[in-house]
Amino acid sequence: MNKILIIGSNSFAGSNFIDYLLKKKIKVYAVSRKNEINKEYLIYKKNKHIDYFKFYKINLNVKKDLNKLIRIIKNKKIKYIVNFAAQGMVAESWVNPEHWYQTNVVSNSMLIKELNKIKIIKYLNFTTPEVYGHTHKLLKETNNFSPTTPYAISRSAQDLNLIAYNKTLNFPVVFTRTSNIYGPYQKSYRIIPKIIISILTNKKIPIHGKGDTLRSFIYMEDVSSALYKVLIDKKNNGETFHISTKNFISILELVKIIKKIMKCKKKIHYHIKERDGKDLKYTLNSNKIRKLYSWRDETNLESGILKTIDWAKKNINFFKKTSLKYIHKK
Repeated sequence: MNKILIIGSNSFAGSNFIDYLLKKKIKVYAVSRKNEINKEYLIYKKNKHIDYFKFYKINLNVKKDLNKLIRIIKNKKIKYIVNFAAQGMVAESWVNPEHWYQTNVVSNSMLIKELNKIKIIKYLNFTTPEVYGHTHKLLKETNNFSPTTPYAISRSAQDLNLIAYNKTLNFPVVFTRTSNIYGPYQKSYRIIPKIIISILTNKKIPIHGKGDTLRSFIYMEDVSSALYKVLIDKKNNGETFHISTKNFISILELVKIIKKIMKCKKKIHYHIKERDGKDLKYTLNSNKIRKLYSWRDETNLESGILKTIDWAKKNINFFKKTSLKYIHKK
């Protein structure tokens, strides 16, 4: 495996996995619908092996761009593909659900139809536990889907399409579903950097509902190591793997932890209406990937937060001018 295509290279997960691959001197072809974003969000920009990296501006929602991507895959003889590209965000998906269905379902299904005509070795789909909906038990990879938002529905449809291609046409897909990722270079509207930057800039942040939604927060570098193990295994086609820590905390507990680390005694949050259809609890069982690949998360929450704080402080002038709100792009 000497070359990999990363779709969704401007995403937090995609850009970090690129950095991980470049450290191994693997040739990376990267595509995103927008030109490369601010260097404050792209960790690979500082990688000493950046010469192994090539970026293309490609929008999967545009047919000519999709055709261009297929030509790149053929011409470069790329056999490994990782797809991080998806229209994200839960609450916002209720406003223009058609945008989520267009990107996550229609455009991705067109991509898979074309890829199925090419002989590739592995297609890793970086997907989400949102497809399961709320549950009181530890979620195993075999749990049924029960999506509760347009975002989750669109990701479920995307996954089901790939499952059908795998079972019927032997398309070489493998799925990973990851708990809440965080770390340096994450977008400022995500919860951990938002809390940190709010404290540094003396702002307050909104917390949906009671702040009792239960999540596991996993450091992105640990996720990248797991993704690599899944990607290089040629015998796991059709399989699904959960990537998560074994610790679960509420959003309010997260706020308290970060405030304690940063020695902040002021109240930095206020409560707003809970998001429609928001699932209260995601608790992924990650025993499968731990046993099969001897993988484990190595960065505890406090250490990861400290690293994220250090990154935020170094870029504080940038964040003083940056909105902490998600800005939707069609």
